[in-house]
Amino acid sequence: MKIHIHAQDTLESLQKSFTSAFPFLKLEFFAKPHEKGRPSEKHFLINAKRTVDSCNPELAATTVLIPTAMTVQELEDLFRDRLGLYIQVFRKSGNVWLETTATDDWTLFKQNQEGQELSEPSENEPDELPDYHEQS
Repeated sequence: MKIHIHAQDTLESLQKSFTSAFPFLKLEFFAKPHEKGRPSEKHFLINAKRTVDSCNPELAATTVLIPTAMTVQELEDLFRDRLGLYIQVFRKSGNVWLETTATDDWTLFKQNQEGQELSEPSENEPDELPDYHEQS
């Protein structure tokens, strides 16, 4: 997938573009980077209504290519190094979104596939799933 990014785009529009290609994944933007393998601190979460240039005034219009074979870590590195934006990828699991900190080496395809499997109940599953924490 390609995302075309302009200074006046909202972070929300980038989120929607990403989720249209990976419906069981979502991006969240943060004011500070997180340590590898660690979750992002919630108080650094940026409101998705903000524009790209409010987060990085030096960012010129650009296009980012995001192949399905890219890992979460590669995507986070790409956004940090090329766009000056700090992101965290979340994967859907039932009715909750989990940070993918323990599986940053998985491809976006695999993450999305796992999210789909965890979000679509099978005939043999109970209606309510137990809590699941990826880091456990």
